[in-house]
Amino acid sequence: MSIEDVPSNRRRGGDIRVILSPATVGSTAGFMGTLRLAPAEVVTEHWHPYSEEFLFCVSGGITVRLDGRELPLRANEGVHIPLGVKHRLMNDGPEPAFLVFALGPLAPRPELGHVDTEVLPGSAP
Repeated sequence: MSIEDVPSNRRRGGDIRVILSPATVGSTAGFMGTLRLAPAEVVTEHWHPYSEEFLFCVSGGITVRLDGRELPLRANEGVHIPLGVKHRLMNDGPEPAFLVFALGPLAPRPELGHVDTEVLPGSAP
């Protein structure tokens, strides 16, 4: 699968592409994708009731808020986001950021995988 094979999802902010998933490759344990965040872009706060997340910054840098605590995530650094931890991603730097993420295990149904705690700024609730 290629990043160009899947559509961009911008519902929570940024350019999120789920590349390897049950829908694209029939995976049963989790999914993997990429995130591009332009300067000043965010991925709104949410949490995963069934999955833990692994986030790796390939280039650029962002700030990750984990249950209210902010930490920098720079190129060649990764962070583990445990199950149930609220998280928000913010590119507060001058250059675009490119990240890779993986989540697992899968939620029982896709619509149960994310719990949103804020709406994307500028979008309708």
